[in-house]
Amino acid sequence: MFDLLSRYWWTLVLRGIFAILFGILAFVWPGLTLVTLVIFFGAYALVDGIFAIVNAIGGWGERDDYWLLLLGGLLGVGIGIMTFRAPGITTVALLIFIAAWALSTGILEFVAAIRLRNEIKGEWLMILSGIASVLFALLLMIFPAAGALGLLWLIAGYAVVFGAILIGLGLKLRGLRSQTKTAKP
Repeated sequence: MFDLLSRYWWTLVLRGIFAILFGILAFVWPGLTLVTLVIFFGAYALVDGIFAIVNAIGGWGERDDYWLLLLGGLLGVGIGIMTFRAPGITTVALLIFIAAWALSTGILEFVAAIRLRNEIKGEWLMILSGIASVLFALLLMIFPAAGALGLLWLIAGYAVVFGAILIGLGLKLRGLRSQTKTAKP
């Protein structure tokens, strides 16, 4: 795996650069429409998937687990294409998943607190966390654009940090590959 990753270190650096660019664009233009944000995400997923496929093809037959990288790349390309073809559906689906998760978590916390009220002290904290989750889900359903804008900041921050880590990893692998080449007789 080391040989494969160090040989294609530059794809990690490019993936990192694209992730940072995506994150910066999201921070610089927070007033972007939701569809534009989704299109930026689609572009990132597509490019990231292509570079993952390049890495997988480069290691074809050398390792047994190259297919994991290939599968991840194909999923990225597929999601990128789906996002371009139907950006509205991608946005709505993401918000629905988050709202459904928060709603179900909140209800389950509330039910668990009621069932455990005789066994634990401070069950009101669990009830309060359940109420907070349900309120978050309802707000996300009522004001999806505001929820998406809040997610924008989280996604942008993640993209910048992830990109920096990928660049660091790619450059580290490049250095290690150079050292390995000079060390061989």
